[in-house]
Amino acid sequence: MLATGTTVTTAGLTQVDREKIYQWINELSSPETRENALLELSKKRESVADLAPMLWHSCGTIAALLQEIVNIYPSINPPTLTAHQSNRVCNALALLQCVASHVETRSAFLAAHIPLFLYPFLHTVSKTRPFEYLRLTSLGVIGALVKTDEQEVINFLLTTEIIPLCLRIMESGSELSKTGKMVLQLSKEPSARLLKHVVRCYLRLSDNSRAREALRQCLPDQLKDTTFAQVLKDDSTTKRWLAQLVKNLQEGQVTDPRGIPLPTQ
Repeated sequence: MLATGTTVTTAGLTQVDREKIYQWINELSSPETRENALLELSKKRESVADLAPMLWHSCGTIAALLQEIVNIYPSINPPTLTAHQSNRVCNALALLQCVASHVETRSAFLAAHIPLFLYPFLHTVSKTRPFEYLRLTSLGVIGALVKTDEQEVINFLLTTEIIPLCLRIMESGSELSKTGKMVLQLSKEPSARLLKHVVRCYLRLSDNSRAREALRQCLPDQLKDTTFAQVLKDDSTTKRWLAQLVKNLQEGQVTDPRGIPLPTQ
């Protein structure tokens, strides 16, 4: 049930649509009806502008979504997650992503430390499709938080283990979630738009000291040399980001008397 005293608008929805949304939200509280409700609501998350406040302010809904997440922890180690389990929890994660991306619920989402429930998913290493979708959808929740570049969000993420975990996924994941090895492909088939996103991603990671240490070891050489000079010749923004990334990785490095960076121990 929606919490008493909470005003939520559902502009653009017919009375029938509105009643169905309320019904599905209420059905999340019951294990018997939750799976279908998760599926239906996840389909509507982009067409119902105020779905996030409705989810956040309805009694027991966030607890039900977190229960879906916790329920599959035992299937992570040993890795026995099935496609059905993965699809179901990904629907729950999609609704949390909706909450994370909404201006009215983002701060409360962070204050409740809900992203920490994703740690076990980001720690997984299995490359089977169910685990790949699980990691990818979990990254979607984090991505929804950082889209607005709000300092509150960045500060939160920089004080958690999430950024190093995301870095590891980008380096070791399969085609669905890796980003690091995209750079090699870009050197063969240049795409200025994709390169811009990749550089921006690495630049944000370099804001974190622990991620910075890892990047010094694994940043693709193509981002350090002139491989993409031609692609970026007219893109001053990405060139500036790339220069800042290189500068961030150079700062604080120990060098020998000749000025050559020494490898980290």
